[in-house]
Amino acid sequence: MTTTDRAEHHTRRWSNLPRYLHRRRAVTVTGISLVSLVVAGGTWMLSATPNRPASADRQATTPNSRARRATAERSAAQAATDASALPGPILIADRGNNRLLEVDPNGHIIWQFPRPGDLGPHQTFNVPDDAFFTPDGKQIIATQEDAFVVTLIDIATHKIVWRYGTPGTSGTGANQLWNPDDAIMLHDGRIIVADIKNCRIVLLTPGTQVPAQQLGRTGHCSHRTGTRFSSPNGAFPQPNGQILVTEIGGDWITSMNLDGTVSWTTHAPGVHYPSDTNQIGPDRYLTVDYSRPGQIVEFDHTGHLLWRYAPSGPNMLDKPSLAEPLPNGDILATDDDNNRVIVIDPTTNKIVWQYGHTGIAGHQPGYLADPDGADLAPPYSLNNMNVTR
Repeated sequence: MTTTDRAEHHTRRWSNLPRYLHRRRAVTVTGISLVSLVVAGGTWMLSATPNRPASADRQATTPNSRARRATAERSAAQAATDASALPGPILIADRGNNRLLEVDPNGHIIWQFPRPGDLGPHQTFNVPDDAFFTPDGKQIIATQEDAFVVTLIDIATHKIVWRYGTPGTSGTGANQLWNPDDAIMLHDGRIIVADIKNCRIVLLTPGTQVPAQQLGRTGHCSHRTGTRFSSPNGAFPQPNGQILVTEIGGDWITSMNLDGTVSWTTHAPGVHYPSDTNQIGPDRYLTVDYSRPGQIVEFDHTGHLLWRYAPSGPNMLDKPSLAEPLPNGDILATDDDNNRVIVIDPTTNKIVWQYGHTGIAGHQPGYLADPDGADLAPPYSLNNMNVTR
């Protein structure tokens, strides 16, 4: 795909219509799915519930969906879901269901936001795109990309304690964002956000409504190393104190200081739509290709390929948006349009853990709808791991 093609693709994706609507229309349900969650030595076979989404009701009553579910039940034992693959619970941004879930390695939901009564008067919590624990593990930063806000949630009280942005209204001024992505708290307490359509990186201080710092020029959406960004969709901390910036336009990956000094810049090898690059070891970086079929790619600072996961057939990735390392070397990834979160063993290229039913969106336990973000619970959360590597 040429740079022009990617720019046109980017423009189509970031139209004014919610991304969920675009992405759901693009889904093709595979005929063979790892759709039953194996837990505690058995299989969760989940029945219909009265409050399930209308789309799930249609799936439950059509002949094709009944055949898919029958196939799922027969193949449940083959869904190699191993609770030992995870060191602890994971946080999932379940975008299509407008919720955050914390799930233990056995697939049990142990925390959820919002519950009935969690939201205050006039508060909303729509399309959470990403979610990361704060370094102390007491709060969660959620990015609601298509709602144009970043939200700080207290885990113990289930309450929103701060929000940056105007829900439903994009913009360039104070307290405004335009498709923010992957907000994450640094260890100094500031929150770094890739503001995609404003083509900038902003640092925010909780409790304030004006950026503390900005990298890039608002609205100048072309790559100029260290000074301008072409639709950045990730800015993650690195162990050396620098940040790793991913740009959609041009497939650029850049390691830089917050003063704009650049250490290196490269392209992720063979990637059409890079997303959420993060460091997983000395001179080892991980990104995903938000495409259909998608892929997960590991490379070094020169762009040299170290590992690629790009399966075909039933386990083909469909617009994955984030991959991050586990302490044992496995890879946790969101496979968005397949409605699942998975763990991959890179030594075998096999899926060893899964939450969600492949290709089937749903709201009941064991199901997800367009999960776009995930994080390990502390002490293994992404920002803590990037300090200790």
